Amino acid sequence: MTPIPHPIEPHAPKLYSTLHLLHSKPPQHSQPILHQPPRQPHQPSQPSGKFRQIRLLLACVVAVLVLTLSACGTDSSPSPAAALADNQAILATCNPAAPPASLVALDGSGSSKSDAITAERMNAVDAVVQRTAVCGGYLRVIVFSGSSAGAAVLFDGSMAQDGATDNARLKRVPEAVKKATEQIRTGYGPAVAAQNGGSDIVGQYRLASEWISQLGGRYRLHLYVLTDGFDLALGAQALSPQDAVALAAQTVVPRLPGASVVVAGLGRMAGGVPPSTVVEGLVAFYDHLCQRTGATQCASVTSYSTEGR
Repeated sequence: MTPIPHPIEPHAPKLYSTLHLLHSKPPQHSQPILHQPPRQPHQPSQPSGKFRQIRLLLACVVAVLVLTLSACGTDSSPSPAAALADNQAILATCNPAAPPASLVALDGSGSSKSDAITAERMNAVDAVVQRTAVCGGYLRVIVFSGSSAGAAVLFDGSMAQDGATDNARLKRVPEAVKKATEQIRTGYGPAVAAQNGGSDIVGQYRLASEWISQLGGRYRLHLYVLTDGFDLALGAQALSPQDAVALAAQTVVPRLPGASVVVAGLGRMAGGVPPSTVVEGLVAFYDHLCQRTGATQCASVTSYSTEGR
């Protein structure tokens, strides 16, 4: 007789599985589960004193870098409008009937070799170049020492600018001045290094007379001698103003009628400043020497100023 199977509920297997899971023991862990305390809101950690100092230092460094980069990125040259206004003011003092023939003679003797003196001289030369260009003149810049034949020419050419109007010509001046001053500054160091011996300062008057005669035209001579003033014949002796004038009266100089003569930097030496009595004698000597040339304007100064032209 065939056994009658027991009736099976349709969902018995699912119920069995569920009951089995409910009554079965939870799995055993190798490590006991620790009670976790309730999570606290996040509090930002406070930096230590040393960390605060480092952070402050970094902030200062960043600020300095920003200022430095800003300064480096700033163009120190004037704007075109400012440059035009400056040149217009210079133009108002020019004499169109007698444009300047500017001869700049730079003393290249050893007593003048210093960075500070070079910087001051180049600033003075820049001013002469600008004025010569604005006034439509001619420029010659040389470095000399004990021999007139050994003078080095740094620049020699017309600075007059083309243009139908004053403003058109003045707008060309900055670029012309830039090119000329760059050429002069580049050549100055090697020219000074090649000079030997003392300074034939008085000889520059003779060279200026010959140059203006050769140049011709309606130019007016503007002679600038940038030197410490210690000529080969004069030496470094201390002369009273009276003795200096007497010595100048015996010195042979050419006639420079109508010229303007500036001797600048008297007493300025790389090795130090001479006694005031020596400087006073130099000023008196070159003042009287200029007067004997018949120049219209004479200036003998200790600074490298070329103003008052």
